[in-house]
Amino acid sequence: MTDPVAKLRGKKAAEAKALWLRIWIGFAALVVLSFVGTGFYLLGPGPKAKEGASSFFVVEEGDTASTVARRLKQEGLVRAALGFRLAATLSGKADNLKVAEYEIPSSASPSQIARILASGEGVRRVIVLPEGWSMRQLYARLEANRFLTGDLPPLVDEGTLNPDTYPIQRGDTRADVVKRMQAAHKALIDELWLKRAPDLPISTKQEAVILASIVEKETGIAEERPRVAAVFVNRLRLGMKLQSDPTIIYGITKGAPLRRKIFKTDLENPHPWNTYVIQGLPPTPIANPGKDALAAVLNPPRTREIFFVADGTGGHVFAETYAEHNRNVQRWRAWRAEQEKKQQNLLGGARE
Repeated sequence: MTDPVAKLRGKKAAEAKALWLRIWIGFAALVVLSFVGTGFYLLGPGPKAKEGASSFFVVEEGDTASTVARRLKQEGLVRAALGFRLAATLSGKADNLKVAEYEIPSSASPSQIARILASGEGVRRVIVLPEGWSMRQLYARLEANRFLTGDLPPLVDEGTLNPDTYPIQRGDTRADVVKRMQAAHKALIDELWLKRAPDLPISTKQEAVILASIVEKETGIAEERPRVAAVFVNRLRLGMKLQSDPTIIYGITKGAPLRRKIFKTDLENPHPWNTYVIQGLPPTPIANPGKDALAAVLNPPRTREIFFVADGTGGHVFAETYAEHNRNVQRWRAWRAEQEKKQQNLLGGARE
């Protein structure tokens, strides 16, 4: 016969055991959930970008994984600095972070960010350095660029930089960009010089650069450069003075804009760049010519034209004889007088 007291005690023990089992299972579940939650918080998707679909972050010279982690947290790119340190360590990227500026996608996880920062594939930016600018103008643009660092080197010789669009990264030095421009110019003039036409009235690469700089400043229309180059080559062959207005301006401003008309006294000013006074080429380039201007000077078309003048539309009209040129000049002066008259009428109307 079963003892009812023992049976009751056994039932209560079983219930207590089941209760403790449930308590331990619940506790274990809480621990697991806590670990999962903490892991997700530390290593899961990061915060959304403050603006747009991505943010930018810079790894600087001397940065460690710890300093990067702190800045990532400060800039709102990770939820916790510890999460990035763990991800970088576990992935083997902690000691391989590369100096550069990076684009970080919105909500990127710490492990994604670690891979990006160790890739070295920083944001590629460009700086546009236009054809026909003087050394001072190019230096001013380099100085103003906020992504470049360091001081500019002393002014290099006019005409020794190749104007172009250059890729840059945040942190690149200004001195390095200048070196790249110098190297590009040397490579370009060396290449084009080998392909020059025979019997040119220029005998050195420097003379080619000087003449190309004048062509570059005379016209902003690409299609006109060969024709303008031919005019100057023809004048050099004939022993005529080049009579180029931009050379007058360079002698006055050394590469800055003149910001006024050229006066008769400027035409007579005997400075070394004034091609209305001197015979042949000036002593230095007056700007930094691009590839097209250099190519036009070294392989000009065969023409008999020795004059050109503005046509009022941004281009020029060309002539083989002085009489034809004089008629073109008269048309240009008439057009300019008409424009000045219209301008005066507009100003007069504004005052009424």
